[in-house]
Order: sequence, then structure tokens, then C-alpha cells
Amino acid sequence: MEQNYHLETLAIHAGQEPDPTTGAIMTPIYQTSTFVQTEPGINQGYEYSRSGNPTRAALEALIAALEGGKYGLAFASGLASMDTLMRLLNPGDHVIVGSDVYGGTYRLFERVLARFGLTFSWVDTSDLNAVKAALRPETKMVWLETPTNPLMSLADIRAIRDLTPANVIITVDNTFASPALQQPLLLGADVVMHSSTKYLGGHSDVVGGLLAFKDDGLYEQVKFLQNAVGAVAGPMDSFLVMRGIKTLSVRMERHSQNGLKIAQFLEDHAAVKRVLYPGLESHPQHDLARRQMKDYGGMVSILLESPEAAQRMVSRTKLFALAESLGGVESLIEHPYSMTHASTASSPIAVPPELVRLSVGIEHIDDLIADVRQALP
Repeated sequence: MEQNYHLETLAIHAGQEPDPTTGAIMTPIYQTSTFVQTEPGINQGYEYSRSGNPTRAALEALIAALEGGKYGLAFASGLASMDTLMRLLNPGDHVIVGSDVYGGTYRLFERVLARFGLTFSWVDTSDLNAVKAALRPETKMVWLETPTNPLMSLADIRAIRDLTPANVIITVDNTFASPALQQPLLLGADVVMHSSTKYLGGHSDVVGGLLAFKDDGLYEQVKFLQNAVGAVAGPMDSFLVMRGIKTLSVRMERHSQNGLKIAQFLEDHAAVKRVLYPGLESHPQHDLARRQMKDYGGMVSILLESPEAAQRMVSRTKLFALAESLGGVESLIEHPYSMTHASTASSPIAVPPELVRLSVGIEHIDDLIADVRQALP
């Protein structure tokens, strides 16, 4: 599909032509493991669903278009996409990683991949000097989250690309922002990663991961690994993510509106020590957020007076459901130290135990504020 359409249009149409056989407007769910060949090695583009499936191919074309790239790959989960991408690296290679990242990222990197000879430096990627100082001759990748999970710090993607050697792969986990708010490939990143479980799916009913690329060679290498390793997205999951993406733009508008209002309310509440949200002028990187993002999203983190206060708050909300994950239409709340980031609790990058993370949904803002108000002291 032509790339000059606006993102709102691409979200509905890219990779999703009407079915040529029936005219179905929705991409069919090709729930099949294999495809009939006319002769050995002669097929209609597909041979086995691990190697390629038409429903998954539509999703892969869609994420490529949304991120302003050329190629996409779809996986069984966000972590599956990360694990496959990291297989580009060899023992002895070095990776610079943000010191505030999803707990599963830390677990995969330090407790799994480090056993195979990869080394990781955990760096405050909001500090360009720290990133530059961490570079080594053996550095092969910089792994960024922006905004970070859960401290909502930002990394200047373009500046990090400029200070990093061209042979170093810049990967951006764009899960918190989604392509509706930020397109890292257009800022100089080489790979964009998503947990499509979150804002892309948008309805808390599917688990998946996506990668988007602009470089032919890099894509071909990871495409080979996708088939060789085999942690691919199934056709039903691919369909559900595509269905969710059709409303991504309008959902992200509402998430961002509600997120800002919740952040403003919390910033004025006496029980809250600090609000972490890039849309607030009090955020130390608010100016970068204005330059790099189209809006500020629905993720808000707050620091309370004590770990006990944090535990009490997350146990008292009614509309904000106490659950892991984020990015669905419904509002969620969690205590990262004991939930999503428990794997980092005894590490140098442990999150504060008094921190609460809110995934602000698209419910009526008055109801959400009332729920947060009654949950706080």
C-alpha cells in the first residue's frame, strides 16, 4: 500500500486488501498448518504456516506500514520477538540496555542470554554521555525503551543514533507509545519492537510480538531466524491484533487525553510524592517528548510515601483492575516491584517499592478520577 497515506488510514487498510476469492473486507483467518503444492517446490506463495501464513503476512505488512518501514515480522509474544532478534548476536558481543526496562527484558538478557556469552551494560539512556561512555569495540546493539517501563524516562533516539557507530543496531521497544504516537524508524532506529499484546491489540485478549525493519539485509537475517526458531504468531492471534489496530489512532487519542488528566489530578494530590508522565511540564524531558512524540499516551507512574501506601492504593481501586499488562481499553493498576518487575527486585536496576503504575484506559475520565481519589488516603 502507498506509504503517503496518514497513519489513521494505514491502520485500517495497509496489508489488508479484500479477499480476492470472496470479496471479504476482513482478512480471513487462514487456520491451516500446511498448503497444497502443485508440484514439489511449486506453490502459491505458502508451504507451511511456521514459514509463512497469509493472515500473519497481512499483520506483518501492516506493522511495517505503521512504523514507516519496509518489513514486519510477527511472533508468539513480545519476548519471543526479542529472543529471536537477539540471536543475531554472537558470544562476546556487547549490548547497551536502558537501566529502566520491563522486568521480562532484564530476565531474558541477564538470566538467559548472558549464559551464552552476551554481555550487557545497564545505562541511563536518557543521558547521552552515559550511552557514549558505555560503547565498546564489541558493542553490537543498543536496546532502548522510550518511554521506559515503569519510570517513564525518555531516550533521544535520533541523538543516540548519531553518536553510535553505524554497525551498531539501534533497537527501540515502542510498546508504551505505539506507532500512533512515535515512529522510531523515522528517527534513526534500525529495528522497532512491540508487545502487540498491549496497545496494538488493545483489548486484553491476545498475546503477541512484532518487529519492524527498514533495512533489507537485517530483515532477511531475522526472517531466517523467525522460521528457524519458530516462535511465530498464529493466524487467530494475528487476526485479533489487526482487528485491534484498526482503532489504534482513536484509542490512543483517548488514552492520551485521560492519561494527562489523571496525571494532573495526581500531581495535585497531597498523598502523591511525584508523578512520572512525559506530558507534564514537570517531567524533566517534557521538551524531548514534545519533539519526539505526537502525544503522551496512557501510562502514568507515581511515587507514594511508602511501599505500604503503594500496596494499599492498588488494592483499593475498583475501576482500575489490579493486574499485570497494559494498553487495553480498560484501566489497570499494578505494583511493579512485586509484579511485572519482580525479576529485578534484587538487581541494580530494581524499581522503587513505593511506585505504582497505572495503565489509563478509555473509560469516562470523571469515573477514573473518582476511583483514584477514593483509593488514595
